[in-house]
Amino acid sequence: MSEAELVLRSSRVITPDGSRPAAVAVADGRITAVLPYDTDVPPGARLEDLGDDVLLPGLVDTHVHVNDPGRTHWEGFWTATRAAAAGGITTLVDMPLNSLPPTTTVDHLRTKREVAARKAHIDVGFWGGALPGNAKDLRPLHDAGVFGFKAFLSPSGVDEFPHLDQEGLARSLAEIAGFGGLLIVHAEDPHHLDAAPQRGGPRYADFLASRPRDAEDTAIAALIAQARRLDARVHVLHLSSSDALPLIAEAKRDGVRITVETCPHYLTLTAEEVPDGASEFKCCPPIRESANQDLLWRALADGTIDCVVTDHSPSTADLKTDDFATAWGGISGLQLSLAAVWTAARERGHGLEDVVRWMSSRTAELVGLDDRKGAIESGRDADFAVLAPDETFTVDPAALQHRNRVTAYAGKTLHGVVRSTWLRGERIVVDGGFTEPKGRLLTRTA
Repeated sequence: MSEAELVLRSSRVITPDGSRPAAVAVADGRITAVLPYDTDVPPGARLEDLGDDVLLPGLVDTHVHVNDPGRTHWEGFWTATRAAAAGGITTLVDMPLNSLPPTTTVDHLRTKREVAARKAHIDVGFWGGALPGNAKDLRPLHDAGVFGFKAFLSPSGVDEFPHLDQEGLARSLAEIAGFGGLLIVHAEDPHHLDAAPQRGGPRYADFLASRPRDAEDTAIAALIAQARRLDARVHVLHLSSSDALPLIAEAKRDGVRITVETCPHYLTLTAEEVPDGASEFKCCPPIRESANQDLLWRALADGTIDCVVTDHSPSTADLKTDDFATAWGGISGLQLSLAAVWTAARERGHGLEDVVRWMSSRTAELVGLDDRKGAIESGRDADFAVLAPDETFTVDPAALQHRNRVTAYAGKTLHGVVRSTWLRGERIVVDGGFTEPKGRLLTRTA
């Protein structure tokens, strides 16, 4: 056996070549070899025999609103990273808004890193923000190691992070393309939103009508046109409208450098099941109808949609009022994302290999961490989730680790119990217990 301090043995290890019995050797926090199941363990190495529990690469969630510093009564690095670890996530990338200050300058990035360094239970990276008038700050942020830049094409919901109009989008995207960066975009067109009926109140149907699909479709079409013109790399955030899928598929065929994500709530929850007044289901863009969901799953299967991320966006419970027009829009999903997606995926005939591809391999690739994260193979970080895929649990909000225990999944029975989570060869969660924070702060390296 290659150099090993630790060997994890399982009858089911999810590798880039598929699922198989294997022994995974670890030394100095890295995977040194993936070997046959019955390989002898070398003297001095510790064996962890996982039996029939599945060994997965730790998930990589590239869309998380931690809100720290500034809105830590909503969430914070301590609670968010504990929730992530409890759900088998070993790396997250924090969004630039909802914290105060937002991550829109190098000084603001430094502030956020100082806060996160003391609290991170898992590895954490950072997105920068693209705002009207901050084009001069984008290259310095890129050089400081952010993984790319977040922009809104419609109001963000917080005053300190205004959206880009089409002229501002062109200016920011040209700047980012000039140094080979990545722009990630909340794509809803503000004019279509303004033209939609805005009734307010507790009826989910009224809220859904206020965020029509054509707002997404129009904004994505404009983004594709800009990316095509500038040969820029762009990423569509939290896609909910299946009507945009033909536009995206055509752009990919034409060589436009575009990737797309969707979220667990779009894949597992439907508009038909949202009770009136239940704003724990509110997010923007919204959860749509079951027929729309079927098309999102088909697009995941054929690669039109690249990956699945949480868009974890918590708030205090008092902001989740029964008026959908004024309630905070965001779903907290870090701890439950793996189980939620796996529960729905297995019902549709997908395997854990697919879930790993969507939630670990492709997300690591999106942010350029695929030399370190996202797969069980030699040379990668020894980040793992140990999953009992056939066991079920019923979601109890009191058992959640994020700060405000509001969840759209309350009372649902999900498949997939995370037995333990490992970061660079150290077990950081086992049976609901946590070590002290061992996460590192990550920077873009290419």
